[in-house]
Amino acid sequence: MYPPEAMKSLKTFTSREVATLLGIAESTLRQMSIDGEGAIPDRKDNGRRVYTLAQINKLRQHLAAKRPSEAKRFNPRRTAGDKLQVLAVANFKGGSAKTTTTVHLAHYLALKGLRVLVIDLDPQASLSTMFGYQPEFDVNPNQTLYAAIRYEDEERRALSDVIRQTYFDGIDIVPGNLELMEYEHETPQAIAAGRARGDGMFFRRVKTVLAEVEDRYDVVLIDAPPQLGYLTLGAIFAATGLLITVHPAMLDVASMNQFLAMTSDILSVIEDAGGSLEHDFIRYVMTRHNPHDVPQVNVAALLRSMFTTDVLTAAVVETTAIASAGLEKKTLYEMDRGSVVRDTLNRALESVDAVNAEILAHIEAVWGRK
Repeated sequence: MYPPEAMKSLKTFTSREVATLLGIAESTLRQMSIDGEGAIPDRKDNGRRVYTLAQINKLRQHLAAKRPSEAKRFNPRRTAGDKLQVLAVANFKGGSAKTTTTVHLAHYLALKGLRVLVIDLDPQASLSTMFGYQPEFDVNPNQTLYAAIRYEDEERRALSDVIRQTYFDGIDIVPGNLELMEYEHETPQAIAAGRARGDGMFFRRVKTVLAEVEDRYDVVLIDAPPQLGYLTLGAIFAATGLLITVHPAMLDVASMNQFLAMTSDILSVIEDAGGSLEHDFIRYVMTRHNPHDVPQVNVAALLRSMFTTDVLTAAVVETTAIASAGLEKKTLYEMDRGSVVRDTLNRALESVDAVNAEILAHIEAVWGRK
């Protein structure tokens, strides 16, 4: 579908879309454009104004400065005293939509004006691919998170050296590839040799390197690998919040049960080794849910009865819109109107927006905001 030299780019946004994102009237936005305030949009051949996401973020800064009483609404970034939020998206059942959940959440938060770092910890690197980085061609040796957490001092790199900008304004990425498996192989050897102590203990290494770039971001999203290995444990330990994706089908729930049981056992060992686990919230995210499938509805009801408010109220519905977007390596937020049947796209966006809005509400609650 794409030639080797192809680069991803983000669509532009219409005045109506921008006004909705900013929470202002379209007439106000039009007047700002006429007065030359904030950012000057480009114009299409038909005269309609279009904005890039970078221009939208400039408008956010302008409005926050112009209306101090509403500054947090226009510029929701964390301020002094707000803790960096590190969310790990985890489950070792394939097909639970971990990567899809992560990339849609990243795009949603960036569209809201937050600074996001996404870390691909899955050696399969599907998240990297969604951001336009082919793991086989675009990610060289020592350019993944492994470079920052590896045990050899002479080969280790600062985390900032492996962070890359993306085409999506406000989102940076640490890409992944098969090199990440080296960490799984080397950790037992490092433990046996006594080289994994203090902040260098295997489960502390991810959290330790994130502290190097803490001031640059509001939210860090970690796409954990579909296995309960050393990388996943490092991600869970570094996380301030945990999102567990689950498809509401009986086999998937049974698999998640095993994941939770094994995680509990292993994390108790980590706590015995001096690791303190402090998560601000843990939530279950139902994905690929078909509300017209009776067995799925029954399983969803079971999950809600067992985990009550720990299950997000909203669920990501199963839809061809997400599948169609994935074929183009896009999220629903990148799709042009007309590329998918409008009603199908709107229903899918409504579902994904509801899930992401709930997660953002949990983040803002940690920051002490309503």
